Amino acid sequence: MVNSISQVKTEQSPSFNGNGLRKPIIAAIDIGTNSIHMVVVQVEPHLPAFSIIAKEKDTVRLGDRDPKTGDLTPEAIARALAALRRCKDLAHSLRAEQIIAVATSATREARNGQAFLQQIESELGIVVNLISGQEEARRIYLGVLSGMDFGEHPHVIVDIGGGSTELVLADIHEPRFLSSTKIGAVRLTAEFVHSDPISEIELNYLRAYVRGMLERSVEEIWQNLQLNETPRLIGTSGTIETLAVVHALEKQGIAPNPLNGYQLSRKDLKEIVKKLAGMTYQERFAIPGISDKRAEIIVPGAIILLEVMTMLNFDSITISERSLREGMIVDWMLTHGLINNRLRYQNEVRERNIYKIAHKYQVNLDFSERVANFALSIFDQTKEILHNWGSLERELLWSAAILHNCGIYISHSSHHKHSYYLIRNAEILGFNELELELIANIARYHRKSKPKKKHEAYQKIPSKESQLIIKQLSAILRLAVALDRRQKGAIAKVKCTYNQDTKILYLNLIASELGDDCALELWSLDYKKVVFEEEYGIKVIASLS
Repeated sequence: MVNSISQVKTEQSPSFNGNGLRKPIIAAIDIGTNSIHMVVVQVEPHLPAFSIIAKEKDTVRLGDRDPKTGDLTPEAIARALAALRRCKDLAHSLRAEQIIAVATSATREARNGQAFLQQIESELGIVVNLISGQEEARRIYLGVLSGMDFGEHPHVIVDIGGGSTELVLADIHEPRFLSSTKIGAVRLTAEFVHSDPISEIELNYLRAYVRGMLERSVEEIWQNLQLNETPRLIGTSGTIETLAVVHALEKQGIAPNPLNGYQLSRKDLKEIVKKLAGMTYQERFAIPGISDKRAEIIVPGAIILLEVMTMLNFDSITISERSLREGMIVDWMLTHGLINNRLRYQNEVRERNIYKIAHKYQVNLDFSERVANFALSIFDQTKEILHNWGSLERELLWSAAILHNCGIYISHSSHHKHSYYLIRNAEILGFNELELELIANIARYHRKSKPKKKHEAYQKIPSKESQLIIKQLSAILRLAVALDRRQKGAIAKVKCTYNQDTKILYLNLIASELGDDCALELWSLDYKKVVFEEEYGIKVIASLS
């Protein structure tokens, strides 16, 4: 494998000591065929995870190479150097101590690619590693894993770049198959699109060419799937994100935030491709969500995605906002020994990100974890008695319990409302938009008013079932918060017993210390239980054992 570690040569970059005391700031730059992207992160080794501080993107079109020689043109090189200089300045202003930089398809294939990289090093002091298509696919896999929970399912990841398309078949253990095919949105536009709008002949030839180029990779994926396995499709890249935003604006009138976890059906994609292919450049540019540069190349990019979904028989695709750049950061963490158990890292995306936000907003974790344990205990003991929620809802309750008090970071006054805002707008990876909305609402209603139709955020919840999740789980969270009213762990355990005939839920509390009457916890329970009683249609009686 190519080592991706590079440094800004103009300053000393201190090595990481691995003791968890420092949180190094790292910048990762991806020099692609269409754009140059940079992400600046702060690594948090105790989790282990990283928080994104800043992102930078510039469309430089390195893929617009000289048609006769295949060289990178002087104009494209000048654009790239200017963009890289801006990236370096931003990274330095944010105190990044190291820059990881890679170049992909366009630079890889150009005769003067190496000379271009040498020019970057001599002029800017940034050492750039030229990586293979398969190495690019591997790091895309690491990036997606850093922000998405694979569970026990195999996944196919598709990344449509300007010059190549990467396909990965993977599970939480390892990538089973990595491929990079020389079809990308910029490359195909230059080679096959010569009319505006694209002619029927060009469109048919483009589709046939894409199918032919993808055929080998698709066959390999089928061969590496085990009997009865049903993989899921994950999409990442500017092309796929743009298509998802166009779809969301058309169907919902608003772009999802975050886009991570958003789903697009093959049926709807087919309609979008048909619509875009029939438009001129100016008409595509006029569509909300499509930039001027993206409007030039969106049709070939969309056709690549549609053919991938058709050939692999996927009915829908889920969007991941993390890709190569984030994969470069994960690879850096792996090579620096910050991730000891890669499987555990990959399998705990949601939990790790909840704790990351808790640390960010200085949550009292001792208190929050006690509340979370009480909430899950009540949830488990009343399951199939008072409710029938499953493992997903249990996880949402735990997440809300850990973060329910994060709003104190802004102000103690109305901190439950601040908690909603912070959770809803935090970069909590692994959850889709609806799940984040549910977590934020459950946390928001741990105190004060119960959910009401006049509350704007609650009113926007799309289904009655989702609203019921908020009402019932936030009612459990209220009891859990009351059980640690003094925030000192006075209650060691709670035992729930339900009498079906009288519809009474008995809470038998066991004190942590002999002689503690837990009067404040009992008083708080008496005050908090009203919402729980109303929601479940029962009576709650608490007593100290």
